[in-house]
Amino acid sequence: MKTMRRIMCHVFFTTGLMMGFLSLHCMLDSNLSMDVFVKDVGHEGKAHGESNSSADESSQTTRILCWIMTEPKNLESRTKHIKETWAKRCNIVLYMSSVETDFPTVQLNVSEGRENLYWKTIRAFQYIYQHHLDEADWFLKADDDTFVVVENLRYLLSKYDTEKPLYLGRRFSPFIRQGYMSGGAGYVLSKEALRRFIKGFDTGECVHFSNIEDMALGKCMETMKVEPVDSRDVRGRQTFHPFPPDQYLIKQLPRSRPWFLTYDYYTPVEGPNCCSDLAVSFHYIRNVQMYVLEYLTYHLRPFGYNYRFNPDEKMEFNAASMTT
Repeated sequence: MKTMRRIMCHVFFTTGLMMGFLSLHCMLDSNLSMDVFVKDVGHEGKAHGESNSSADESSQTTRILCWIMTEPKNLESRTKHIKETWAKRCNIVLYMSSVETDFPTVQLNVSEGRENLYWKTIRAFQYIYQHHLDEADWFLKADDDTFVVVENLRYLLSKYDTEKPLYLGRRFSPFIRQGYMSGGAGYVLSKEALRRFIKGFDTGECVHFSNIEDMALGKCMETMKVEPVDSRDVRGRQTFHPFPPDQYLIKQLPRSRPWFLTYDYYTPVEGPNCCSDLAVSFHYIRNVQMYVLEYLTYHLRPFGYNYRFNPDEKMEFNAASMTT
């Protein structure tokens, strides 16, 4: 009976999502203005009854530069949807490519292709260091199919000092002693971490030794003594996600864990407790899904619901728990 009830719940949930995607797809095809889905940040209400606090105020002064790793063939199919949604909330946004366009994109001296992703990352951070170091406090790298809730990222970063060598994201465990941050989920460097990354290549302490961009950057972070930060919330729930929400939210039957859960530095959790109420990012989010998450994040509200999660609550959980 319990199994049948669980199956029916999954069916209703999946059906609802499909109907939402289909409805939104029809609206987009009818050339409705994207302004229906995207409002100016100043006109968006506070989420679920959250109240002002000193943490809220400090997060408003946290300046974030977002740079998006993209390429010419993805500008229309992917990158423009980031530009129309979450990128508007960054203090500075740069679209890094191999070609300069009026999108606009920044031309880096690299070729396209997965084998050049780390070179593109190196060149992008060198460009940012040269032209924008003093214009932001934190530097976010995201792919052109990553969705980011910038307000939640600001809140998370407001607790830390950008003049310390810090590095945040979804922490993976293999290959690097202190772990490294998933590239797809997006990762953030403090100002001091960026300085050390640049210094590492200037002095030869860091080198391009692998095409695996996120792992290779993680090795440089370790070499330059940049500290990986535990970005989980006070209840131990993850904030950065290298896959879409449905890959985490539905508790699966016992099985061999998929690779992205076996890579987790901390013991992975599936089901509703997988993900923080103040989640920062999800990866593999394409075109229409960007607007779905935009709507669910900034517009959908249950009438009369009293939001109870306090992100500043002091709770104890095993911060050192590792994947076994």
